[in-house]
Amino acid sequence: MCISVNASVVHGLPGKYELKDGDIVSVDCGVVKNKFFGDSAYTFAVGEVKPEILKLLQVTKESLYKAIEMCVAGKRIGDISEAVQSHAEGHGFSVVRELVGHGIGQNLHESPEVPNYGKKGAGLKLQEGLVIAIEPMINMGKKAIIQENDGWTIRTADNLPSAHFEHTVTIGKEKADILSSFEFVEEVLKTK
Repeated sequence: MCISVNASVVHGLPGKYELKDGDIVSVDCGVVKNKFFGDSAYTFAVGEVKPEILKLLQVTKESLYKAIEMCVAGKRIGDISEAVQSHAEGHGFSVVRELVGHGIGQNLHESPEVPNYGKKGAGLKLQEGLVIAIEPMINMGKKAIIQENDGWTIRTADNLPSAHFEHTVTIGKEKADILSSFEFVEEVLKTK
């Protein structure tokens, strides 16, 4: 599990920082069961968060579901990528280029790579049964990222917030089968 706060995009490691009102926290969790991996991420708002940051979270999550709509046999990786990019950039946010979604199965990271930017109709043709992890990483500011001195945490170069949502999905004939779930997380959030 990686926990990334505010400007940390992904791969956050524990530190001395204490969460405070207005922060956002991405929790990225990989699991293995019966020799197969699953991968999911959700970005949480802590207390009262600025409206523009809440919009970043909303648009990032929407871009994930727009990408999932493209997960139909016969479409292409570029259709998934373009769906994320056009939605995020259409709302004035930027898309991280160096980090991508991925195939997933008996290894956490497999082929193909699933970028969050690209051209509709380009790339690998999607086959029914292919399992991929789609994970938009969307920045409030510029797309540039840097690696922290811990050698692991990736954060935005301009130190502005970044959001990250991820689902593991199977390509379907008519529509994708979403293998991970936000249902329980959002059920708890509604009761707060």
